[in-house]
Amino acid sequence: MSAPIPEPKIFACKQSQALAEDIAKSFGIPLGNVITSTYSDGEFQPSFEESVRGARVFIIGSTFPNSDHLMEMLLMLDAAKRASARHITAVLPYFGWARQDRKDKPRVPIAAKLVAKMLETAGATRIITMDLHADQIQGFFEKPVDHLFGSTIFLPYLKNLNLDNLTIASPDMGGSKRAYAYSKAMASDVVICYKQRAKANVISHMELIGDVSGKNVVLVDDMVDTAGTLTKAADLMMERGALSVRAICTHPILSGNAYEKLENSKLEELIVTDSIPASQSHPKLKVLSCADLFADVMRRVNENHSISSKFLM
Repeated sequence: MSAPIPEPKIFACKQSQALAEDIAKSFGIPLGNVITSTYSDGEFQPSFEESVRGARVFIIGSTFPNSDHLMEMLLMLDAAKRASARHITAVLPYFGWARQDRKDKPRVPIAAKLVAKMLETAGATRIITMDLHADQIQGFFEKPVDHLFGSTIFLPYLKNLNLDNLTIASPDMGGSKRAYAYSKAMASDVVICYKQRAKANVISHMELIGDVSGKNVVLVDDMVDTAGTLTKAADLMMERGALSVRAICTHPILSGNAYEKLENSKLEELIVTDSIPASQSHPKLKVLSCADLFADVMRRVNENHSISSKFLM
């Protein structure tokens, strides 16, 4: 007779406290107790206020800037390792620094690879994340990576909208694979935006590949930062005769004047998850919870069950 599977422990980094509480509730266990001490200069020290010896530990925290969020995850991983946890899973609903996944010009870092190595060195024995900016980031890790798809959250919502003449759109060439996956699930057409950047977060030119006249368009992307690409694409599509334009973006970074752009754009709705806590509410912003998805995968990992169904678009 096999030994019973011990109950895991779930802990939260401060930036993902609300999401972690929802995940723990869906999982069916209370969130673990962590106390963070802060020095006057801003240095901080997290402390587990309960034993984790021999336990499977899940540490939940999105690593969006500022860098304190990543540092907190690293410190908690290190604390769990030094407290003799048996398995330590870093649950990163949003994997920050992922846009730096290659050398796009000389003398720049590959930050995504550096972050991967830091997480492993700190003590992570497994990574669970969602909608990486680039699939190949999984290869930066030597530990198992469970890369979940936000489409399992978005597709039911999208189907319930019952949009006629639906067309899926990618805001850039790099997102075409994601757009085709959504279009296959929705049995719809696909259009793609071609853009050129003057510099990071600044678009110099955008052109549309495909016809959107008389269509209800849904843009899909992994993240929305300044919202410049999405709002420009939405305005362009409405000019080309689209009936409506919505956007699905897994990670709502929404920095700078993103909310102002959203307000002034022709986007009807921006649908996101709570992988990053929205800094403010907005009538055009629809937030879908990813808590049940992560809780289900964490439960399957703890019980050594297959999670392959969660990898399907």
